[in-house]
Amino acid sequence: MNLRLFFACAVLAACGAPNDPASTPSVERLQYPETRKDSIAGDSLHGTFVADPYRWLENDTSVATKAWVDGQNAVTNAFLEKIPFRKDIAKRYEELFNFPKVSAPIKVGDLFFQYRNSGLQNQSVIYVRKGLDGEDKVFIDPNAIDPAGTTTFNLMGASNDDRYMAVGVQKAGSDWQDITLWDLGAMKELPDVLKWAKFSGVAWYKNGFFYSRYPTPTKGTELSAASQWQKVYYHKVGDPQEKDALIWENTTDPNLYVGVGVTEGEEFATLFVSTGTDGFEQYFIDLRKTGIPTPSTKWIALQTGFEHKTSVVDLDPKSGHLLVRTDVNAPRYRLVSVDPAKPAQADWKDVIPQKNELLQGVSTGGGLLFAEYLKDATSRFYRYNSDGTGEQEVVLPGLGSAGGFGGKRKDTYSFYSFTSFTDPGTIYRYDYATGKSEVYFRPELKFDPEQYITEQVFYPSKDGTKVPMFIVYKKGTEKNGKNPALLYAYGGFNISLSPSFSTSRMILLEQGGVFAMANLRGGGEYGEDWHKAGMKENKQNVFDDFIAAAEYLIANKYTDSEHLAINGGSNGGLLVGAVMTQRPELFKVAFPEVGVLDMLRFQKFTAGFGWVPEYGSADNSKEEFDYLRAYSPLHNVKPAKYPATMVMTADHDDRVVPAHSFKFISALQPAQQGDAPVLIRVETNAGHGAGKPTSMIIDEQADKWSFFFKNVGFTPNYNLKDGTIKQ
Repeated sequence: MNLRLFFACAVLAACGAPNDPASTPSVERLQYPETRKDSIAGDSLHGTFVADPYRWLENDTSVATKAWVDGQNAVTNAFLEKIPFRKDIAKRYEELFNFPKVSAPIKVGDLFFQYRNSGLQNQSVIYVRKGLDGEDKVFIDPNAIDPAGTTTFNLMGASNDDRYMAVGVQKAGSDWQDITLWDLGAMKELPDVLKWAKFSGVAWYKNGFFYSRYPTPTKGTELSAASQWQKVYYHKVGDPQEKDALIWENTTDPNLYVGVGVTEGEEFATLFVSTGTDGFEQYFIDLRKTGIPTPSTKWIALQTGFEHKTSVVDLDPKSGHLLVRTDVNAPRYRLVSVDPAKPAQADWKDVIPQKNELLQGVSTGGGLLFAEYLKDATSRFYRYNSDGTGEQEVVLPGLGSAGGFGGKRKDTYSFYSFTSFTDPGTIYRYDYATGKSEVYFRPELKFDPEQYITEQVFYPSKDGTKVPMFIVYKKGTEKNGKNPALLYAYGGFNISLSPSFSTSRMILLEQGGVFAMANLRGGGEYGEDWHKAGMKENKQNVFDDFIAAAEYLIANKYTDSEHLAINGGSNGGLLVGAVMTQRPELFKVAFPEVGVLDMLRFQKFTAGFGWVPEYGSADNSKEEFDYLRAYSPLHNVKPAKYPATMVMTADHDDRVVPAHSFKFISALQPAQQGDAPVLIRVETNAGHGAGKPTSMIIDEQADKWSFFFKNVGFTPNYNLKDGTIKQ
């Protein structure tokens, strides 16, 4: 979520220096709720019995679990309420958050859709205007539909004749999605409602679209049971869901993700089949010959097996060939041309060959190709003719992250956005003919970006590998080894971290603190080799990279162990859980958010089976069991002095079920040998993170930064009379 910043204290002493005795955190021994331990719970895995005394907490709908959550939240809230500057931080964050947020326009015929938030609205309102300079009219206002702000609406795509729009509806942060339809001529919602979709797009074809869904889950298990037997259907506009045609299914393996796409001109349909979040198979058919496919349709293979990632970008109408991005024989990816009549890999022709940098994505628009590269985790864009000739670099405003440029074949212009650690997102209009950019929307900032510095350093990991890291702080910040600092990373699933803006970080930066973001192995910053160096049996490399990042910050006097916090979410929550159990003395504060913390059972819940290609599975072999148990945070908690910890999760998280966090904190609390608090914060009516209302975000971040400052012994200082920082 990209957001903002503000002024910082010029001198640390003016903000309550960490070495000031008055700011030293008081010792407070907390009384945690007693958590029942079941002595017989556990599993025998490859000849080893693994106790699981807190397994009863996996039943997230039980009365006992609810009572446990209420008891834990009561202790956490009581601790947070005693922090004297908690309300000040909440007020300050609300001030920083209160600025207009606008998305790039989405063109549908002569209509333009745009998400807008005036500042503190719980959810962005979707507006529509006729013509780019037309008058805005409300299309969907989630805040009027759900005043609590826990329902989100997302535009999933318009029909190719610009007549209909599919809209996804998600409630309380769940991954489950209802797909609804709107008639854009009449501007009214249709009765079509498609239930039990998850991880699905819509691919329009003729008077309907392809989508993926699961069978209706057993009542009471919607947020915890494994999501299995995903299938592809075709929905005709106006039909009830019961009439949707089955397009593709697998009858032997329940743990597959499947989905269908369609080229812009409806010439070809593409089918991907995946065992999880890594490689996938890719197939296609010529819709001009087959029409709507059936379960007996024979799809033509582009790539079989799950070792690679090959995806169709679009059809080149000039050559009639498919444009395909692939890592086959190119770990940093390339774009190839595939003749549908000769789809064998031996006949693929390079359009954009592999380069030294990662080819992160390719989009089309105006008959052109736009290739996005990552160079040391920052965006570079190049435009090409459809055959790969005529390379031109698109000059971006600076080092940061950009996205966009795509459009339809006949479009004459498009939009892209640019963000950095000090730019919350400027939107540009890009002219396809001239290649010129002009500002379409730039938010009015309440701070001076020039007052902040972003460095990029390359530090050695344990095995000597050079790892990049961004470090952000205010000009004039002294490297005295005492600055409050937060280190963030992810390190997995081929996901690349590039510069992005966060209002929340400004709570730290404006106080003279340091924010660091490390690009660990396991991510995608340098292609598949970098990714594979941090997956499965190589996962310890990721933890070593993170530990080395902390040691670099300390050695170079950005901070020290008494003022350093670590943070990560989901796979990043696993990262935090692993390193705090391996090196508890290295950090003062830890925030494992919605983390995968039980590495022996993650595959048994909701979408967990899809992570097996990344992590392995304790069910597969003794080898995989051994390396997973060696770092699994839950199974490596032992009596020690742990950093102050606030585990963060949500009751509707059906991506990483909250049982991971419940069991981890249950093990951590009795194991804590120091005085630092180890707490859990369980949000209600929220999920894995996306779609949270503004009010919930403000409360959550105020709690997080209050906990951080208190436990590193730093008192933030605000002049709340006029809303500015005391200088």
